Amino acid sequence: MKFDVMTLFPDMINQACSHSIVSRGIENAIISVNTWNPRDYTKDKHKKVDDTPFGGGAGMVLMCQPYFDCFDAIEKKEDTDVILLSPQGETFNQNMSDTLARKKHIILICGHYEGFDERIKEYTNAREVSIGDFVLTGGELPAMCIIDSVSRNIDGFLGKIDSAHFDSFYDGLLEHPQYTKPREYNGMPVPDVLLGGNHAEIAKWRRKQQMIVTYKKRRDLFDKFAKNCKNKEDLKLLNEVLKEFKV
Repeated sequence: MKFDVMTLFPDMINQACSHSIVSRGIENAIISVNTWNPRDYTKDKHKKVDDTPFGGGAGMVLMCQPYFDCFDAIEKKEDTDVILLSPQGETFNQNMSDTLARKKHIILICGHYEGFDERIKEYTNAREVSIGDFVLTGGELPAMCIIDSVSRNIDGFLGKIDSAHFDSFYDGLLEHPQYTKPREYNGMPVPDVLLGGNHAEIAKWRRKQQMIVTYKKRRDLFDKFAKNCKNKEDLKLLNEVLKEFKV
């Protein structure tokens, strides 16, 4: 997977990619992350990339020329996806992350200031994506969220791909509770089922706990899962959960 990030602040991306699992993924050549600064492509002698908006108004708007030329400099593939980070975009979620992980190349365009000249969106034919209903000072943090999330779905990135299969949202449910040593702390013991070595019972307990946690914390996700559930074992556990909550 190749990520190309158009950003006025490449150090924000490069620094974030130099740590933890993302850094390891780059070292192992599972992903690559390259930054492109539109300032390097501006024809303005002062390296200016923004100007005042036509029609008046507060703030500065990012100009076409530097972004057009920077975008053209990036080599595209047949299945390249272009994403423009914007609070107006469709909300990023696990389904989108899974879909993007099947691509070979993603271009992420980060904004700043008051926003983009609308023609940048049209020229790049970008898909506008938001990470939530709030506004940030720029698109670098959302870009890193997408890089991190998408990379987790790529074989080999996590070492054991099963790690991703039990994450929250992977199959519409939140993650089950996790425990480690000691077996008891401050009078709080680890559930007995996790200590018995019966892997089938552990799997069943974890699956049921996923449903319980989702019911308590994200009823919207639980209702959607319950409506679409067809797996016989899941349906059996689902009925147990519903009875316990007297639904």
